[in-house]
Amino acid sequence: MTEQFGDLRELYQELIFDHNRHPRNYHELPDANRQAEGYNPLCGDRLTVYLRVENGRVEDASFVGHGCAISTASASLMTEAVKGQPVEEVEALFRDMHAMLTDAHPEGRDFGKLEVLSGVREFPARVKCATLAWHTLHNAIATAGDVAQTE
Repeated sequence: MTEQFGDLRELYQELIFDHNRHPRNYHELPDANRQAEGYNPLCGDRLTVYLRVENGRVEDASFVGHGCAISTASASLMTEAVKGQPVEEVEALFRDMHAMLTDAHPEGRDFGKLEVLSGVREFPARVKCATLAWHTLHNAIATAGDVAQTE
């Protein structure tokens, strides 16, 4: 059993490293109609999330910025997960991801690839790295205009 857990953890780490080395959707989105900036003052992670929202659906999503491997991988995985989703589902996913990363795994939610981020709960100092992109996404959807922070 311990060997299986170790293999799973290794697979998760490799997926995070892959999304850090080769982030998906890492570019400005010229036709974005929503965007927000995020900043983690503890470590200096900074990013901008761009969205194109049409008819209540996130049609496209991207990000730019700099941060640690977890921050970059989280943003990369997030943009993949929200493309094509209704705004209501994206907001529900934001709430469930925040719960998974800070508290407990929400019942009834299949996180798919996003599950790889669940391990950061074991490292409280890194939770803010994983949640930064999600808070920024939430601000972009709400068109809040404020800089999303992890504090």
